Parts: sequence; C-alpha cells; structure tokens
Amino acid sequence: MSGHSKFANIKHKKEKNDAAKGKIFTILGREIAVAVKEGGPDPSNNFRLAQVIAKAKSNNMPNDTIERGIKKAAGDVGSVNYKYVTYEGYGPNGIAIIVDAITDNQNRTAANIRNAFTKGQGNIGTPGCVSFMFDKKGQIIIDKEECEMEADDLMMTALDAGAEDFAEEEDSYEILTDPDSFDGVCKALEEAGIAMASAEVTMIPQNYVELTDETALKNLQKTLDLLEEDDDVQAVYHNWNE
Repeated sequence: MSGHSKFANIKHKKEKNDAAKGKIFTILGREIAVAVKEGGPDPSNNFRLAQVIAKAKSNNMPNDTIERGIKKAAGDVGSVNYKYVTYEGYGPNGIAIIVDAITDNQNRTAANIRNAFTKGQGNIGTPGCVSFMFDKKGQIIIDKEECEMEADDLMMTALDAGAEDFAEEEDSYEILTDPDSFDGVCKALEEAGIAMASAEVTMIPQNYVELTDETALKNLQKTLDLLEEDDDVQAVYHNWNE
C-alpha cells in the first residue's frame, strides 16, 4: 500500500499522552478490566485482552502493571460495571467520525458525546451510518530511528507472521494486519526485538477528506478536543486528512 502514515500524528499523540500518562494508564486499565470480564484473564483465549495488552505495551505500560490489572479484574469481575459503546456521526462538511467509549453510565456518555458533536456543528448518526467507510485493521507503526532491522527483513518477519501489508514511509514503517492476526504479528515483532511506536486495532478510512474552510476546521477541532477530553472516550476515528 502507499502510505497514509499516521506517524507524525502518533508522535504528537505520544507527547500528549506522556504529559497525561496517568490518564492513559487509567483508560487502558478500564479496557483490561472489561476485556477480562468479557473473556477471562488468559490472553491466548481472549482476543480482545490480547489486543489491549499489545496497545498497553506500545504506550509503555509496564508489564507488571498490566499483569496486576489482569489479576485485579479476574478477582473482582462482579464489580466491573463498565461496558463498551460505540457512536457514529458526522462532523462539519460530512467528516465521518467514530467514537469508542467505555462507560459505567451510558446516559452521561451519550449526552457528552452528543454535546461534542453539536458544539462542532456536527451530529450523531445511527449505528452503521459511517463505519462502512472504514476498514477494521491491526495497525503497527515502527519508528525507523528505533529499528535496526533492514526494511526487507522487517517486511518478511511481519508477512511471515501473518501481516497483510507493509509500507515504508519517510520516517516510519506501517504494518497492517487482519484483526485476527494482530496479536500474532505483535508477538513475532516483540520476539525479534522490534520496538513498536504504536500497535492497536483501529478503523482506517477507505478515503480521506480535505478540509480547507477555516470555520469548518475550527468546528471539527472543537469536536475532536471535546471528545479527547472526555474520560469515557477510548478512541476517536475520522476520515479528515490532517
């Protein structure tokens, strides 16, 4: 594939995340708890938990913190009241937006997310209204400066482990997988000593939309900022070509 590499974006997010690492770890802790509640504490038998662990590691969450979170959730399943919810809608100029959240109060979360869309001159839609414009993929980003392996060797390592696609960008490599193969590819890269700048199952737009109108840009940024500030929001996907 040719790149819509999000590495600059990811570096920006990492810097913000480092400034608020406590919040990121709290969010990941909730994801671990819900995954354990839904499928048990063994990542080899719990696909969602394996995905969350890979995401946690790429955010530099220590292994012992991950393990403590799994054990705590496994021993306290009855008190885990959080659940996954997804919202879909449109920002200004029809920008497609998907919001994943984990909440213990759906009414509060729905009101906050609706407010974020409304303040940015957008609107919440019905389930499925924009998700058909995205492909669900495992996405792994590797910083070239952190990778000593040659590009061809890295590509073969990833493809042999089950990756679907490999792209070389100016400052990074992007590996795409089917969601079912994501955990296996992450493990293969980890075993090969490859540091991952980002590793998560994400929604990748099939097409990107340009925004040139200043008012539309400000409104979209307002929506994205409000969503990012919401403690219930886990991830936001959109097809704006930043």
